[in-house]
Amino acid sequence: MSVAVITDSASSLPREDLERLGIGVVTLYVSEDGRSVPETDLDLRDLYERLPGMSVLPTTSQPSPAEFADAFAGAVDRGDDVLAVLLSSKMSGTFRSAETGAAMIRERHAGARIELVDSESNSMQEGFAVLAAGECAKDGGDLSQCAAAARATIQRTRFLFAPSSLEYLHRGGRISGAARLLGSALRIVPILTATDGSTGVAGVVRTYTKALERIAALMRADASRFGIRRAVVQEIADEEGAARFAAEMIEPIAGFPVPIVRVPAVVGIHVGPAIGVAYETIDPMR
Repeated sequence: MSVAVITDSASSLPREDLERLGIGVVTLYVSEDGRSVPETDLDLRDLYERLPGMSVLPTTSQPSPAEFADAFAGAVDRGDDVLAVLLSSKMSGTFRSAETGAAMIRERHAGARIELVDSESNSMQEGFAVLAAGECAKDGGDLSQCAAAARATIQRTRFLFAPSSLEYLHRGGRISGAARLLGSALRIVPILTATDGSTGVAGVVRTYTKALERIAALMRADASRFGIRRAVVQEIADEEGAARFAAEMIEPIAGFPVPIVRVPAVVGIHVGPAIGVAYETIDPMR
């Protein structure tokens, strides 16, 4: 029996990886000017170019249980087991929608085998866990083996990023007004990461340049201790800066070419212009 791997659009996996491994995607939604659009249909470059000039930020919403049920049903009808590797349950209701969708399918298809894995993150940190599941499935792994591969990858990944401003996090309700004032007054730049499924702070510096240097230093320390298997630079509305960051700071650490992948819209519109790196180590970090 084959394993069908499914994820959500917050994983930000490039299309070529999705197609290479046959991974299905259930999309989240972005609403702007009263119109809701599937995230997978958005032109991210256009959205991020317009982002700094927006007086009102778009809102985001999760897929419905029925959308997950439809994705799961297609695989179950083919006789496949289903493994869904998804956005952190502490960051979105997406995981809960998938749980409900899976329950709907189990009611209709006795014996359907559907397993869900909480990636505890988003963007390519989530994406690396999805890739591990997809590679396992392509190699003939069964449902338990592929779920184990995804969960093991979570222990080997980190996502570090620095927003160029705290404005978007404040406008989106992600930080308090006091935190925004502190950042504006002292020019403090936080280095953000995923910790236990939620957004946490990995460090605080005084300038954006120092934030990128600190991110590289943190990655270098992990690379020295655990090795680097794969990495991507991620960006929101800063393609040129991301290209420089990749070439000058990240590729010398990784020792191989590092692609640039845009952060998905459902994350990016709440963060604003930012640069970061997601990487997977060879040995577990935690």
